[in-house]
Amino acid sequence: MDFKTLATPAGGLAGVNADALLVVLAGGSAAAGLDAPLATAVEAAIKSGDFDAKAGATLYLHGLAGIKALRVVLAAAGDGSIKAIRKAVAAGLGAVKAGGSQHLAVAVVGAELTADHAAALVAAVAESLYVYRQTKPSAPAASRLQKISLVCAKDGAAALAEGLRLGEHLAAGTELARELANLPANHCTPRHLADTARRLGKEHGLKVEILERADCEKLGMGSFLAVAQGSAEAPKFIVARYQGAGKAEAPVVLVGKGITFDTGGISIKPSAEMDEMKFDMGGAASVLGTLRAVAGLKAKVNLVGIIPACENMPSSRAVKPGDVVTSLSGQTIEILNTDAEGRLILCDALSYAERLKPAVVVDIATLTGACVIALGHHRSGLFSGDDPLAAELLAAGEQALDPAWRMPLDEEYDEALKSNFADMGNVGPRAGGAITAAMFLKRFTAKLRWAHLDIAGTAWKSGAAKGATGRPVPLLTHFVLARAKRK
Repeated sequence: MDFKTLATPAGGLAGVNADALLVVLAGGSAAAGLDAPLATAVEAAIKSGDFDAKAGATLYLHGLAGIKALRVVLAAAGDGSIKAIRKAVAAGLGAVKAGGSQHLAVAVVGAELTADHAAALVAAVAESLYVYRQTKPSAPAASRLQKISLVCAKDGAAALAEGLRLGEHLAAGTELARELANLPANHCTPRHLADTARRLGKEHGLKVEILERADCEKLGMGSFLAVAQGSAEAPKFIVARYQGAGKAEAPVVLVGKGITFDTGGISIKPSAEMDEMKFDMGGAASVLGTLRAVAGLKAKVNLVGIIPACENMPSSRAVKPGDVVTSLSGQTIEILNTDAEGRLILCDALSYAERLKPAVVVDIATLTGACVIALGHHRSGLFSGDDPLAAELLAAGEQALDPAWRMPLDEEYDEALKSNFADMGNVGPRAGGAITAAMFLKRFTAKLRWAHLDIAGTAWKSGAAKGATGRPVPLLTHFVLARAKRK
């Protein structure tokens, strides 16, 4: 898709030369700020009851006299916030994406456009047009849309063009994460994640290292390997480095949970909806997507992605409840529940991250159903004992329209992890499960500025709209870019 700015013609929106024109109406009177032909059409539609101008409402007009574009769609954006405008663009696209239009012009009336508006426009288009096809030959044909123009005044075009550029790379990273997570587990194996990292390395100049099972054994990653031992699929410990700043600059490290399928192991899950456990590598997918976005933007920052990737399967070799393993940190863990495996692979990855002398470390994981119960599907759970770091991540989420909510890490929760047979158990009681999971990870971060994102409720959708969302690639990318700009 080609995204460009388009200077408003001298004759106003009526003179925009495109196959279709989407006019987003933000705040105030629906017809305010429109040229006579459009204003007249809107007023007539409101009077006839065909358009109420409330947020989310759309109106399609075809062959309107005095308008150069053959197709015109009006979409109401309520208060004109970036979030509202993004929703309006998505709603308006529904009326033209399946038709014959190849060039769509988008104009926003009633709100002053910023680079964030432009980035949100790209996100809305990318999300609306995305269709999974890799293993579905019968998927609907792709939209004919090839070009999207954002209508604007000449003096604001440069800033909006930069916003479109940001949006394009964010969309590319988000789509990569969605595609990886949507792939069936027999396609998206640990090896596939490793191959994807290598491909990104070739395309965007990343330095990629893949640690094999023997490498992990030599390092002493007993916790990670305990999860992997039940599967015939070989584990892969992926380290991908993007260097956009000087070698002396400490990197931002993102650690993504890469369980490419989670049966629960010996503590096997119920069969209902177990197919959705292919999404359990959503954290890994988001790390690769963020690397794609940041490298594409050539941000002046050093970024490292770490992905411990394996399957969690039941077999005669699988780890058993009650087994005790030794982590890379030297701490021992009693595995009370093999379905609490994400934290077992992440703890070794966090210990490995310490060797990189990072500026900050953020781990991202579809970690607990308890986080879904706490926060539902709108906000990711954020855990950190570092107030400034937590504030950065929350701000990035708000700017990216990919929000998180900070959860507690009171020391009292740590009591639940006590074990009679090891330094800690891998689970506590059911109550506060998302918090005790974060407390487990915290035990491996004493020397790190660390935060944990539990994306179990936001990485994918169930039901009729089942599929990966690509979150939190937007949040993470804005977070990394903000750190690059602080220098």
